[in-house]
Amino acid sequence: MSIEPIIGRYLTVTVEGAPRRIYFEEAGQGRPVLCLHTAGADTRQWRHLMNDAGITAANRMIAFDLPWHGKSLPPEGFETEEYLLTTKAYMETVLAVIDGLGLERPVLAGCSMGGRIALQFAALHPDKFSGFIAIEASDFQPAWYDIDWFHRPDAHGGEMGAALVSANISPFAPNAERWNTLWMFMQSGPGVFRGDLSFYTKDDSLIARLGDIDTGKTPVHLIVGAYDLTCTPEDSKRTADAIKGATLAVMDELGHFPMSEHPDGFQPFFVDALARMPAREAK
Repeated sequence: MSIEPIIGRYLTVTVEGAPRRIYFEEAGQGRPVLCLHTAGADTRQWRHLMNDAGITAANRMIAFDLPWHGKSLPPEGFETEEYLLTTKAYMETVLAVIDGLGLERPVLAGCSMGGRIALQFAALHPDKFSGFIAIEASDFQPAWYDIDWFHRPDAHGGEMGAALVSANISPFAPNAERWNTLWMFMQSGPGVFRGDLSFYTKDDSLIARLGDIDTGKTPVHLIVGAYDLTCTPEDSKRTADAIKGATLAVMDELGHFPMSEHPDGFQPFFVDALARMPAREAK
């Protein structure tokens, strides 16, 4: 029997003028590292790294469920609205969590849509962070599929989402972690994956902002899996090349969800990314 060091709590913040009760988990101490989950999933994607004593010895790992995701309920009155994530609401939520937890310039680590928003922050609010780790991230990826399939009365959205993302998991991923990763998508609330993908596949505003990113002030490191069909190594390289001073690592045996699909394979890449960030402890 063992008890993991991860501690989960709730934080109430204001986003878009209304309260949001947000679930977050943390482990470790030292430099704060704020971790963002992918579309249609939740903080469980980060559990392996948050249980890594080598990482948490010097880093305070923090991950939270966006509203509508995991243990963060939708806002009051959600039944009367359509969930469509926007860049503005996403950024406002992240900033509210940072302020609510009193984090001083954390490292921001995000995967997929979390990596996309990390790059938006690098362009628009670099002063709030000490560095950026953008995982499976690129400037823009238009949908090559019909996102409406993930919220229809004649299809199970969670199973449809899991079917789509299964193609983005590396064949080298351990079978148990492959299915743990897919289970998160199967549990996704009605329309949530579709709403996240609306942001991911329709907002191309980052493209024009890449040149505004100053890596001299806040380093930017991109990590991408060779088995990622949604954000390919070519996509991430194109993006990294457009950011002066950005660095890039390609993971030969990983896919789109490296921290959950193959945590042992991802761990050295994440440790390397942390080493590229300023070594600073939170007060």
